[in-house]
Amino acid sequence: MLHIEHFTFNCFQTSCYILWDDAGNCAIADPGCADKDELDRVTGFVSSKSLKPSCILLTHCHFDHIYGVSALAAEYNIPVYSGAEETYTIETTNPYICKGFGLPMPEPFAMETVSDGRVIEVGSLRFEVLETPGHSKGGVCFLEREEKALICGDTLFAGAIGRTDHPGGDYDQLMRSIFEKLLMLEGDTRVLPGHGPSSDISTERMTNPFLLPFNEPYED
Repeated sequence: MLHIEHFTFNCFQTSCYILWDDAGNCAIADPGCADKDELDRVTGFVSSKSLKPSCILLTHCHFDHIYGVSALAAEYNIPVYSGAEETYTIETTNPYICKGFGLPMPEPFAMETVSDGRVIEVGSLRFEVLETPGHSKGGVCFLEREEKALICGDTLFAGAIGRTDHPGGDYDQLMRSIFEKLLMLEGDTRVLPGHGPSSDISTERMTNPFLLPFNEPYED
């Protein structure tokens, strides 16, 4: 069974998820912990539940999603998985945005790149990689198909979609990712976005105003 704990970190209210199975094997998704107090919230929760971190999953590498990666990867000696094109985000997009906001750059870290269809096993959980570029150059989502849970970062939100105006963004590509990869999933698949509340695929198909005029009507 999949268990999920949701945290909100940094001034951009970025979502971080800890996902674990009944045996305590866990993954940490998008740890945007920007200071020691936020890092301590993650490590404290892991310790309190006696969890066993096995990896960090990154939907993309925008600075607000990765501030805590270096520290947590070192703390638990675990691999970091992200899309191959996210080196562009780290090397080009983040310096541009961080300079504009007057924010520090995240600490560097090693990562293993993943591509479409790759399955990352975390105990009994199986996170399938879906390549969903558009918000960033190499964005991915992680789907636990049996548990019907989608970690989608900033590709799809409850009632919105990711912005595409930063370097590496592409609106047409984002819309293809959403329609060809995400809206084809089962309707009761939980949508766990990088900011804001959770949703599900059926709700986004029918009500997300950014996906008009393709929304499906409610059934009578």
